[in-house]
Amino acid sequence: MKKALLIFLVPLVFLSFSTGKDLGGDDKRNDAEYVHRALKLMTDVMVHDIYAPPVAARTYAYISVAAYEASLAGYSNYRSFAGQLHDLKALPKPRAGKEYNYALASVVALLKVGKTMVVSEEKVAKFTMAILKEFKESGVSPQVYNNSVAYGQLIADHIIVWAAKDNYKQTRTFSKYAPTPDAESWKPTPPSYMKAVEPHWNKIRTFIIDSAEQFKPPKPTPFSTDKSSLFYKEALAVHDAMLRLTNEEKHIANFWDCNPFKMNINGHVMYASKKISPGGHWMNITGQVCRQSGANLIRSLEAYASVAITIADAFSSCWDEKYRSRVIRPETYINKYISVNWLPLLQTPPFPEYTSGHSVLSTASAVMLSKLLGEKFAFTDSTELEFGIPVRKFNSFMHAAEEAAISRFYGGIHYMPSITNGVEEGKQIGNFVTRKLKTRIAQGVAAR
Repeated sequence: MKKALLIFLVPLVFLSFSTGKDLGGDDKRNDAEYVHRALKLMTDVMVHDIYAPPVAARTYAYISVAAYEASLAGYSNYRSFAGQLHDLKALPKPRAGKEYNYALASVVALLKVGKTMVVSEEKVAKFTMAILKEFKESGVSPQVYNNSVAYGQLIADHIIVWAAKDNYKQTRTFSKYAPTPDAESWKPTPPSYMKAVEPHWNKIRTFIIDSAEQFKPPKPTPFSTDKSSLFYKEALAVHDAMLRLTNEEKHIANFWDCNPFKMNINGHVMYASKKISPGGHWMNITGQVCRQSGANLIRSLEAYASVAITIADAFSSCWDEKYRSRVIRPETYINKYISVNWLPLLQTPPFPEYTSGHSVLSTASAVMLSKLLGEKFAFTDSTELEFGIPVRKFNSFMHAAEEAAISRFYGGIHYMPSITNGVEEGKQIGNFVTRKLKTRIAQGVAAR
């Protein structure tokens, strides 16, 4: 990074989220709505298709990067992620002398990449047709329309090729995780005893962190069944917490549950319910605060891409540790060594306990959003309304992240060290990404 003292002759590269008109671009705030709606459509499709949290995070990252890159030519003080994200080469440029609608190009790029990454392709195709019709009817000339669609598709093709080389497809062929018979390791939990989710996620290319193990947390508390041991006391704390939860604590746990696939039992009937993923929750928060702040197209795309990249790398780090330490879940331990009839408030997720994914990715997301919008940005989160859970208000992004983290203790699915160490892991990842990821090129002014 260039020194901030070189003000006039050397371009300064920094990441910020300022107010006012961007250099070299218009300020048509309504254009951002097209992207907000496209991102929400992709979220709805991933909820429908029951995407595991890490897989959803990967999808958000690629579609958000595609949308951001497709808009850059309209804003001269924003820079590409090419050369910043691992293996991302220079992207195609618009043809000189042609006019483009960059909101249209961004939506096309986002949806085309998204369509290749979901099961319900027809839902994306149907939405694409509808939103393209809106652009046509909004007064975009046929020539600009054709130019923009073609450019968005060109960007999408570039991102699709890049994504195909991240080792995701190869991990689909790797062996399934086989639980070991030893007492301390993770075992599938009731009611459905699902197999372990994404045990090979650390083999997938990261976006900006050096590797999945770069921010390895401290080792978890050593397993023990001795009642005087620290591990037993940590499990007992989870057990006791469930016996004295307040209504507010129950609401917090349910608000941040974000379980993509919950099995419900009613008598002899078992049925599934679907909800947004943890990463999807924070992407939705990003959309809400962009609207609240009046962010235009490019600033909204900057926020989506920056948060999505952060979330994706947070999952890589967290999942790397989960399958290294393979810590047993509280439900399994408590039922065997403390109380056979004890139940957590939330359904235990199907993967090892340490560290808490909510703690890692929520804190990392909060660090990024705080850099973009400010450390004291207050907002109301209505993400869970569509799932029957009331809104919650937060006085900052870190306030929301802290609540998301402790919600896993209230839910009975994490020991406290998984939360506290997960928060620290998330802070380190968030700070690293905000330092390394550059989105702005400011000419003639000092970096703030």
